[in-house]
Amino acid sequence: MADDPDKTKEELAKALKSGAGPKVARFALACLSAIPGVGGAIGGAAGLWSEAEQDFFKRVLASWLKLQEAEVKEIGQTMAEVMMRLDHADETIRERIQSPEYLSLVNKCFRDWSAAESEEKRVLVRNLLSNAAAGKQLCGDDIIRMFVAWIDRYTEVQFAIIRLVYKQPGITRQEMWQEIYAREVREDSAEADLFKLLVQELSIGHVIRQHREKDYQGNFLKAPPQKNRAARNPYRTSAFDDEKEYEITELGRWFVHYTMNEIVPKLTQGETSSTEATASQDQTHTAI
Repeated sequence: MADDPDKTKEELAKALKSGAGPKVARFALACLSAIPGVGGAIGGAAGLWSEAEQDFFKRVLASWLKLQEAEVKEIGQTMAEVMMRLDHADETIRERIQSPEYLSLVNKCFRDWSAAESEEKRVLVRNLLSNAAAGKQLCGDDIIRMFVAWIDRYTEVQFAIIRLVYKQPGITRQEMWQEIYAREVREDSAEADLFKLLVQELSIGHVIRQHREKDYQGNFLKAPPQKNRAARNPYRTSAFDDEKEYEITELGRWFVHYTMNEIVPKLTQGETSSTEATASQDQTHTAI
């Protein structure tokens, strides 16, 4: 096969979307088998799926590996970690990872892979794919696809803000700044402008919001009118305001569940203590 990037990508996309068989499983195994030191992690899972079309996948991926070796290595590592976290004996999970809806999620994650420029984002993608395949689904796949876009769009600092607001409801912008940076800057500095923008983007994206009172039915209540103050404050609202409180939205709560909670690999008979240590280390990456 000629190493034509466009043709290779088209052929790979077609392979991932065609039919109702477990294409993602074969894709992951083919990727991993081409990456030294990674394929053995889930080599035992190979017998779970049909061997049909393996030659085609290997041929397509052989060219793709030459084109995007570094990215494929990260994809292979991620898919290995996802597969290790799933219970392959569970028929519901096996049906889920073979479903067109799940294949579409995986395809979107890998299509946008160039955006996953950091280890933190790779872990978020891994957790999302693991949680989207296992357990009770909180939301539909259309919302999960939006979470993939959020991983692409937002920065590591914004993920830190999301964690803080989730763990500390009512936190203010000043408290966020101190937790993340712990230093003083001028109100007219570039740092202040950037921080205000990062919080604003999360608010516009409906990930976090300023605290709102609500009734028992979940209806948001209007804020009571403010009394006239004796002296008018001459200053604009600070980028590090310490009065307005922030909280996570329900969408933001779902995002945390899918991307910042991870499924730790299950131990099987015969695994060594080093595997246990690896699982323990994986738990330390859980964000909440």
